[in-house]
Amino acid sequence: MTAYLFVLLVGLAAGIVSGVIGTGSSIMLLPVLVYSFGPIEAVPIMAIAAVLANLARVLAWWQLIDWRAVGTYSITGIPAAALGATTLLALPAHFINTCLGAFFILMIPVRHWLKARHFQLRLWQLAVAGAIVGFLTGMVLSTGPLSVPAFTAYGLTKGAFISTEAASSLFLYVSKLLIFGTSDALPLHILMKGLLVGSAIMAGTFVGKIVMLKLSESAFQHLLDVLLLCSGLALLYAAIN
Repeated sequence: MTAYLFVLLVGLAAGIVSGVIGTGSSIMLLPVLVYSFGPIEAVPIMAIAAVLANLARVLAWWQLIDWRAVGTYSITGIPAAALGATTLLALPAHFINTCLGAFFILMIPVRHWLKARHFQLRLWQLAVAGAIVGFLTGMVLSTGPLSVPAFTAYGLTKGAFISTEAASSLFLYVSKLLIFGTSDALPLHILMKGLLVGSAIMAGTFVGKIVMLKLSESAFQHLLDVLLLCSGLALLYAAIN
């Protein structure tokens, strides 16, 4: 019972963070889920929760969604996410932890490298980004740190960025869940855990919307780096123990 309460509290906090900066719920929650339920259960639980988290951001900022960007990004991202999920199911648990941890930590310098070069994306390039991020979403679950520079490089900011990235990610995660479902990776107890965690994230997301516009760009970057570093180190620790 204590473990469930802890997961729900972290889920609420993760929802607030993701509501403020547009990402972070999976980064915060995944190490907690791995510790509480193991990596095999953690990945599908977080995938279900991520669907609800993105749905909450879509509902919170519905009127600002750039549907053209969503369609372009998703048309390549959906099949790529399915391919990545299929690949993930064939991997051993310790390898999953290692890849997740290394990926999160690697995203810290990659994000700043892209930002320093003022990288700009055209619409067709967003489709390429969708394919790459989609496959990684299927493989490593949380790719918010990659989709953040992709959509901001396309020119989206604040509410438009949060809603458009969330709508695109929603389609990718649904694709991933379909693969899990057809592979018997979503038994009832996993589904219920995912819905429970996702509900906590949804509640936090609407709280996060209230404070999002008050967050400075500098604070945003620092917060995301801290989340990536802590989560990456936690997952690497789990992989060697």
